[in-house]
Amino acid sequence: MSHSKVVIFGILDTAELAHFYLTHDSDFEVVAFTLHSEFIEQNQFKGLPIVPFENLENVYPPSDYGLFAPMTGRNMNRNREKIYLEGKKKGYQFISYISSKATVFPETRIGDNCFILEDNTIQPFTSIGNNVVLWSGNHIGHHGEVMDNVFFTSHVVMSGHCKVKPYCFLGVNATIRDYLNLAEGTLVAMSASITKDTEAWGVYIGNPARKGPKPSHEVY
Repeated sequence: MSHSKVVIFGILDTAELAHFYLTHDSDFEVVAFTLHSEFIEQNQFKGLPIVPFENLENVYPPSDYGLFAPMTGRNMNRNREKIYLEGKKKGYQFISYISSKATVFPETRIGDNCFILEDNTIQPFTSIGNNVVLWSGNHIGHHGEVMDNVFFTSHVVMSGHCKVKPYCFLGVNATIRDYLNLAEGTLVAMSASITKDTEAWGVYIGNPARKGPKPSHEVY
């Protein structure tokens, strides 16, 4: 079981939103925020202490507190993954937040450090990996798989039997046809329509989507 008392990594928008959602729509209690010491310019955020991440375990030990890193998809989710792995190395158990207003059916596997907001529909026989963000209003089709370190923005439609491999980022209103594989590091631009399997670290734009000239890790 996850610890009920939680420390949130970060103090920017996603951290503030996580604090709001956990406070108003979960049984978790946020007790503090954490950042790397070089970025700390104040002692408190939202009335709670900000603790250096470097020695977080000495103040809020992983035996008693959970950790949550609801960060953006920058660097194709690898910034968030770095904090996730560092927290794991410190011995922390990461919580996941799943909105009470999301549709999630029994036996759906959802990993840790996931941030799943309102109006997501996750259909049966679908799995969600670790360190995944599903912003508001996405459709995750049946018999699909979203692997680790992925970010869906809002109103993305992933049709049935699709696989989204690690480090993918999907823009607002993107569409994925059924039975497709999104290769590692795929960036799907806003409103793009994916009609065939993608190539690793490709950027896909348009309808139907075409692969751009630059790799995704140079774009986002």
